[in-house]
Amino acid sequence: MTDGPAFPLIIALAGLLLSPAAEWLISVRLPRLGGPPSPRVRITTAALTSLLFGLLAWRFGPSLDLPAFLLLALFGVQLSRIDFTLHLLPNPLVLLLLGGGLLLLLAPAAFAPGWPDLVRALAGGAILFAGYLILGLISPGSLGMGDVKLAAPVGMYLGYLGWGQVLYGGLLGFVVGGVLTVLMLRLRSAEKPKETAHGPAMFAAALGVILVLQ
Repeated sequence: MTDGPAFPLIIALAGLLLSPAAEWLISVRLPRLGGPPSPRVRITTAALTSLLFGLLAWRFGPSLDLPAFLLLALFGVQLSRIDFTLHLLPNPLVLLLLGGGLLLLLAPAAFAPGWPDLVRALAGGAILFAGYLILGLISPGSLGMGDVKLAAPVGMYLGYLGWGQVLYGGLLGFVVGGVLTVLMLRLRSAEKPKETAHGPAMFAAALGVILVLQ
């Protein structure tokens, strides 16, 4: 962690600028999603991205680990936005998060050296993916295949930090998902929604564990 607020504030400002750039690129590359979001949504996603960037900069400091986790925050907000509105986790974005995160984690693994952390990251991604796949096959109504695929990059990031992070992040995702489902039921009191977005819960749990669990 850094001693002063200057570095986290600079990184938070970068998040504020990168959020609309990411939304523009997504609308251009994936027009089937319906174009850019409304100004209100843009402001919300930019604020969330900026907050997460600042918190992650405070957590990791000016380290080689930081860029990978900033990518997680950037894509986490955008994928959560898409999942909330469309109940969809586009494969290109999930794969970009997985591949981009892995490439960015290669730098600290090579220079630290931190190869055991990278191996644990790959194992964490495989384990969480396998767990979600089993649950998705057992109960396809509660988990979609997009959630199963998203478990790979989420597990990779958690595994990079430790096995405890994989355990708590994986379990907490379902707790947060349950809370969000209850809230949605209260907001939509007429009928139970056919689908509940689980991706935002996965990201919220993972980022919470990353920020809190040392």
